[in-house]
Amino acid sequence: MAFPQSFMDELVARSDIVDVVSSYVQLNRKGSNLFGLCPFHSEKTGSFSVSPDKQIYHCFGCKKGGGVINFMMEIENLSFPDAVRALAKRAGMEVPEEEGDREASRRRQRLLDLNRDAARFYYQLLQQPEGRAVQEYLDRRRIKKTTAVNFGMGASLDSWDTLLLAMTKKGYTKADLLTAGLAVQNKNGGLYDKFRNRLMLPVIDTRGDVVGFGSRALDSQTEPKYLNTAETPLYSKRRVLYGLNLAKKTKRPNIILCEGNLDIVTLHQAGFDNAVASMGTALTVEQTRLLSRFTKELVLCYDNDNAGKIATERALQILNGSEFSVKVLQLPRRLVDGEYVKQDPDDYIKNLGADAFERLLTGSENGVEFRMAQVAGKYDLANDEHRVAYCEEISELLASLPGAVEREVYTVRAAEKASISPDAMKLEVQRAFKRRMAQEKRAETRKNLNPTRALQPKESALRYENMRSARAEEGVLRLLLMDDSLFPTQPPLTREDFSSPLLGQVFAALWQAKTEGRRIALASLSGLLSSEEMSHITAVCQQPESVQNGRQALADYIRIIRTEAEKRSGGDNADPLLAVIEKNRSKKGNGGKQ
Repeated sequence: MAFPQSFMDELVARSDIVDVVSSYVQLNRKGSNLFGLCPFHSEKTGSFSVSPDKQIYHCFGCKKGGGVINFMMEIENLSFPDAVRALAKRAGMEVPEEEGDREASRRRQRLLDLNRDAARFYYQLLQQPEGRAVQEYLDRRRIKKTTAVNFGMGASLDSWDTLLLAMTKKGYTKADLLTAGLAVQNKNGGLYDKFRNRLMLPVIDTRGDVVGFGSRALDSQTEPKYLNTAETPLYSKRRVLYGLNLAKKTKRPNIILCEGNLDIVTLHQAGFDNAVASMGTALTVEQTRLLSRFTKELVLCYDNDNAGKIATERALQILNGSEFSVKVLQLPRRLVDGEYVKQDPDDYIKNLGADAFERLLTGSENGVEFRMAQVAGKYDLANDEHRVAYCEEISELLASLPGAVEREVYTVRAAEKASISPDAMKLEVQRAFKRRMAQEKRAETRKNLNPTRALQPKESALRYENMRSARAEEGVLRLLLMDDSLFPTQPPLTREDFSSPLLGQVFAALWQAKTEGRRIALASLSGLLSSEEMSHITAVCQQPESVQNGRQALADYIRIIRTEAEKRSGGDNADPLLAVIEKNRSKKGNGGKQ
């Protein structure tokens, strides 16, 4: 979409990137830049940089970068127009929109309104005689009315079109209901309600919008037991957490991550208002980004069965090396008719009470202890062969721990578990650690032996075909952004001279800004480039460049670009001797400035 350029320039000028980023990330000044923990990937050491001078951000870890609009798009999972609107609202500016853009905004708002009205409709049905079956189910689950109201619970009836008729009567179209995931189309083209005879659980995001629904069947025979909204323009299960709209207000120091929606309801009712659940998916990177805005301590409380243990291990892998302090709360199995069966938080609290769960929460083990217990559970440690196998596997786990003290502490515990001397276990861990370091060193060596690969864009679609020209093209962009007075009145290069379409596009856009007398800035490219393209251009501009000998550097860059462009054109005036010389230079220079 196209907002007026004058509006975009003013919006970027009013939206200082440090102010915006600081509302999501704690920043500390180091020299001319500010640094913090990246909100887009897990890390313990801050590699996320914000430049007040350039008005850009760049993460040296995950390589994401861009201007203030890109940041808002990434952090809030917004489209470009919606990010512009969010920043404009923050800056107190009115957004001048074209009719098509206003229509897109209206469509999104219409879906939000539909979800809100559907949630209200389901809620009202629960209060009426028609919703008695759902209310009886809540009573069986010992869910109080105040809790049901707090979560906005509702009832869908055992009918094919109750919601469909109610919403179309309010003016919504069948297409609206399909797009929102509230209706389903059969083979004959007819529509019917997706949710029928179910407890309805609206999914509310951290901004208070109803973006989708979860639901629970009222008996054990109905399949599926749990049914959620499918992916829609508003709802992505990878990017939401049920109950986070409430848990973000907790006074507790951590957030408990569970599997089931009703586990969250029971926990909140019992006083654990810091519980959230993923919506039918294992923990995702997007969800960790969301959580990082509200806490730095997580407690994993998945079901104590094989699926729950696998989900816990996956979550620990995602969180390994992150800024989160992670604990694992394992619910003990319960003896039923002579067999031990799993318990979820809902079962445990109803059987043993909130105080018992609080004791478990207080004594929950950290992620390392959990993983060590999982390894130990595979072996009979009274058997010598099993003890040897245990020591081999546990030493690999301990060797992956980043801190020497941490390795020392858990190595002693592993030795006690296997009934061997601490010295013997330390030796095994040291060997495993050396193997790990050697593997990483070989990988680094391979990378260093192929510097051209390291200089290529991260995204394969952006890869350079002519590295020598592309490196010079990057230099031209850096100089243009640093000091456009180095350049003549007329553009020294055309877009077609660039071997990289992306670099040529950026040069053309920046030169247009120069021609129109506007400020030349990366942030102004947000609407022109994708997030991957913007991240790459930001990384390019983070590379060192000096304006002290800028005119000579610019002349060298232009010469290389023109020479390579002439080769690509295959013109008759190409000097064969010059082509050989340039080929040899390219081999020696690995694409650097000559």
